[in-house]
Amino acid sequence: MKEQIRKFLNEEQDPKAVEKVTHKLNDLLMRGEEIGYIGVQKNPVLTVFPDSIVLTNKRIIICKPKNLGLSMDFTDYTWDDIDTTFVKEGILGSEFTFTTHTELVISIDNLPKIQARKIYTFAKEQLDILKTGSEPAAAAPVETIPAPVAAPVAEIEEAETEEVTNFAEILPATTTETPPASHGGERSLSELSKEELFEKLQNYKKLLDNGLILQGEYDNLKKEILAYL
Repeated sequence: MKEQIRKFLNEEQDPKAVEKVTHKLNDLLMRGEEIGYIGVQKNPVLTVFPDSIVLTNKRIIICKPKNLGLSMDFTDYTWDDIDTTFVKEGILGSEFTFTTHTELVISIDNLPKIQARKIYTFAKEQLDILKTGSEPAAAAPVETIPAPVAAPVAEIEEAETEEVTNFAEILPATTTETPPASHGGERSLSELSKEELFEKLQNYKKLLDNGLILQGEYDNLKKEILAYL
């Protein structure tokens, strides 16, 4: 088992979590399906049973332990179900999110930044393969990409700022909520980029979760935004 999971432990993944997930997936993989990457939550507060995300050549599988780790819930989404993917980086970790053609929004947060970026890259490659019908030439396996050398403690803040700025299509972290109502001077939805539209959708979800808007209002706002994604 150790040899089986070793290739998935390049970016600070919890070995116990990876071993548990791969063991349970043995009977769930379809014929010709291979695991390409495994990401594991790394919460700032110690947790014994983190969630995991598994990417194969056929689908994305979200793995959520329950019953003190004795069992696990699996939810999967095939690549042709998936519409768009996003990564949002924060100070303590990153969040990987994807949307489906049926307007579902699925996220897994508290991922180490390097894991979130590898997940994002792997997802983009699989969606490109789905569009073109063939794998890109000279594509390197995800696990062979070396992890970046950690910066000295005194330079962490400056280095992380540079990384986020230079990484294409990663959403900027925000500290303020976007109000649901439109104000004079605010750009219309048609003028916003996909990243800005998705961030606006996330802000509306937070307002709904905090009881600041009703479910019906959120559904209408989500439908308007998804029309432009």
